[in-house]
Amino acid sequence: MLQHMVDERGLSDRFVIDSAACRSDEIGNPIYPPARRKLVEHGVPIGNHRAVKIAKRDGDEWDLIVGMDVENMRDLKRILGPNPRAQVVKALELLGSNDDIGDPWWTGDFDTVFYELDAVCEEIIARYGQGNQD
Repeated sequence: MLQHMVDERGLSDRFVIDSAACRSDEIGNPIYPPARRKLVEHGVPIGNHRAVKIAKRDGDEWDLIVGMDVENMRDLKRILGPNPRAQVVKALELLGSNDDIGDPWWTGDFDTVFYELDAVCEEIIARYGQGNQD
């Protein structure tokens, strides 16, 4: 979603965006079919992305790492170690909330997740899409 939003605004030269999992159980799998349908419904191109696992080195190679929930944040701390260079935040913290993004695998609520992530992406663009972000 973020890549699509950045591309639409002509800001691709200001962002390098990737996605990674905290756990190994989905590694190599394509986007979950109901999530794919929701993205297509909203005109978000998805390509053939396959899940990869985040690695310790990612904490020093990226500027911002965003987790979806408290479980992700616990896993990120374990994987990245105590002092990664990257800012590591829970998604809705970017909007001033400590709530989790609900996992639609369990809730089935892809609409809420889409709109929450849309707002998070807008905030990331607003914060990091202006000028040099070295």
